[in-house]
Amino acid sequence: MKEYKTEQIRNLALCGHNSCGKTTFAEAILHVTGTSSRFGKVDEGTTVSDFADEEIARRISISATLLHADHKGTKFNLIDLPGFPDLIGETVAALQAVDIGVIVVSATAGVEVVTDQSFRYCEKYGLPRTFVITKLDKEHVEYRPVLEKLQHIYGLKAAPVQIPIGEALTFKGVVDLLKMKAYTFDANGKATEEEVPVDMKDEAQAAREKLVESIAEADDKLLEKFFESGELTPDEITHGLRTGIQKHALYPVFFCAPITASGVSTFLDFAAAYFPTPADRGEIVGVMPGTTEKKIRKIDPAGVPTAYVFKTVSEPHVGELSLIRAFSGKISHGDELYNTASESSEKIGQIYVMNGKERKEIPTVVAGDMGALVKLRQTHTGDVLTSKGDLFALPKIEYPSPVVDVGIRPLSKGDEEKISSGLSRLREEDPTFKVMADAELNQTLIFAQGELQVDILVKKLKEKFGVDVELEKPRIPYRETITGKAEVQHKYKKQSGGRGQYGDVYIRMSPRKRGEGFEFVNAIVGGVIPGKFIPSVEKGVVEAMKNGQLTGSPVVDFQVELFFGSSHSVDSSDMAFKMAGLFAFRDAFEKCSPVVLEPVYNIEVRVPEEFTGDVMGDISSRRGRISGMNPESGYTVVKAQVPQAELYKYSTQIKSLTQGRGFYARDFSHYEEVPREIQERLIEEYKKARESEK
Repeated sequence: MKEYKTEQIRNLALCGHNSCGKTTFAEAILHVTGTSSRFGKVDEGTTVSDFADEEIARRISISATLLHADHKGTKFNLIDLPGFPDLIGETVAALQAVDIGVIVVSATAGVEVVTDQSFRYCEKYGLPRTFVITKLDKEHVEYRPVLEKLQHIYGLKAAPVQIPIGEALTFKGVVDLLKMKAYTFDANGKATEEEVPVDMKDEAQAAREKLVESIAEADDKLLEKFFESGELTPDEITHGLRTGIQKHALYPVFFCAPITASGVSTFLDFAAAYFPTPADRGEIVGVMPGTTEKKIRKIDPAGVPTAYVFKTVSEPHVGELSLIRAFSGKISHGDELYNTASESSEKIGQIYVMNGKERKEIPTVVAGDMGALVKLRQTHTGDVLTSKGDLFALPKIEYPSPVVDVGIRPLSKGDEEKISSGLSRLREEDPTFKVMADAELNQTLIFAQGELQVDILVKKLKEKFGVDVELEKPRIPYRETITGKAEVQHKYKKQSGGRGQYGDVYIRMSPRKRGEGFEFVNAIVGGVIPGKFIPSVEKGVVEAMKNGQLTGSPVVDFQVELFFGSSHSVDSSDMAFKMAGLFAFRDAFEKCSPVVLEPVYNIEVRVPEEFTGDVMGDISSRRGRISGMNPESGYTVVKAQVPQAELYKYSTQIKSLTQGRGFYARDFSHYEEVPREIQERLIEEYKKARESEK
């Protein structure tokens, strides 16, 4: 396979909402460049990037897929990303491996949830951005409202570098505003250069003037020149365009119809000429492993070998594939590199370039390029491989907090270990979900980005690990506490022949502020209880507080003061005082006006502004308290606090209320008292459950 220099490489992430046309756009690129002889279709399950059984069955992208193509001597590495909010973690990891985010927008649907999420993640990671508006050939499509919406949300930085010739069923090509030439496309996406249609010359000229002004604004010297003369030279335009894209001062907008590959070759021409190369990025800012000390790694083919793993894939008959971006140096077969996360050495075996599931072996991945490594023992998504003599790491990937929690249990007894090992393996592929075996709730819980992700995990457990599972509503980690004070004595005394048991304690019990936890105070004076037995009293209290008497939940935020008691020279023991402490706690707890506490979460719901009222009403119906509302370019961000018990399947409800265009994030806030009527129901349910166990 041809070797490419760092300057000949372009690394693109194709991101955007589900069904916006990313995968078809990628397929068109492979077809136009001659990389693929067949133009695959999503509906037929024949695309290069959606090759997994689950992707074919669902007709959606589920995993990030690495592709490559050569266009006129420039190598394009493409990462085709899923478009569901549930799978946004794939985007988060992949964006750190590319040099520009290509945000694909459907002309039929416009700006959607993941359009905006993708833009914001590109912004977070300091990536240049560009927009590709697809499906220009669909019936009743108008491109102007979509372009206006982009500019309303993201500003005039979203600047068209071309305009469509026709739209909807009359779409047949584009006018290149830089060259002021028209391009029409045949059935295979091949472009024919023509003069700008007479009826479009005025429109094209006006659009070009706006574009040149936007280019000038990316550089102070160019802007001064533009104000003086009203025009820029071709060299100045080239410089300004490349600078503007790199500095995030420009987001070029393209138009195409991927299903016929119309507009794809002109996009590639522009990308080869103006998109940043890996060398343009200059350097990567990382840290010294194990510290927060900043460290710089220059993007240099002759530098220290450094590669970032942006995706781990489990392949049948091959094992794990680690998809990598080489930032510096060369990664070659036989190299021994050091994983700064697992602190282990990895021997580099076979290296591949990827097009979906198709692999070709290569000897080396040069700085700026991408490839796949096989059978690395201790390397997972987000890890960095480098030289042990010059360590370098990237900050840990910050994935969005899970918004769905669900209980999971095997249908067959004895499959618990299979579930545990299966989920552990799946986490290596997808670190965005979490698993917790909660001993308190006696339940294994999955915390995920959405219900689609949970559904995919369940199917993978069955297909890859042969275990059938059942999902159940997650139990709520309630707590109990006290609101009053009490003083009690408990004498634990047993005599049954031989040595007896004797422990006598007096305790005061009082509430503490929320979140202050448990405090045991030893106020014994005069040795009425020997010092050696006092820790046993505390142990009894600690054991009793694990299971409160209202719902069986742990008791929190209270103080126990041991202030008096008595002992027996023969019959007193650690066990006697432990039991005295346990029963004294239970006696006091009942007298201290106990209550049940529930976990409350902060939530942030991002919805199109027309659905704000519906969402706020729904939050109120869930016992939520709205704490703020912020308008953001056509969206409203609603902040609120809602009890965890009311958030079950909330992500689905948000999608239902907003026609699939809203999403939310959540994080734990605090515990607070459950309303009286709900507390009574919980206590009654606990009593019935205990009776049924007898």
